[in-house]
Amino acid sequence: MPTSPQPTQPLFADLLAHLTRTSVLGPTEAARVVAEVLAYFSETAPEFVQRRHGELQARGLTNDQIFARIAEELAARRVVAPELSARQLRRIVYG
Repeated sequence: MPTSPQPTQPLFADLLAHLTRTSVLGPTEAARVVAEVLAYFSETAPEFVQRRHGELQARGLTNDQIFARIAEELAARRVVAPELSARQLRRIVYG
């Protein structure tokens, strides 16, 4: 699984401040919650598909049921973007 950014990085300072200001979470708890969420969403699409297939298969669903459900879930799920080089980024912007 790819390494998630740590919530203590300046990138997440605003989020941590918001959580501590708008909830009962203290700074340590807020950082832990953000770290858990980042870890949860750090799966790539193939990792998600493999994990969910195993979970749903263990519940007794058939492959037809599993693949239909995974397709629905994957369409709504945030997944890790692939690493892109500066050249690939330029091609996205300029074609």
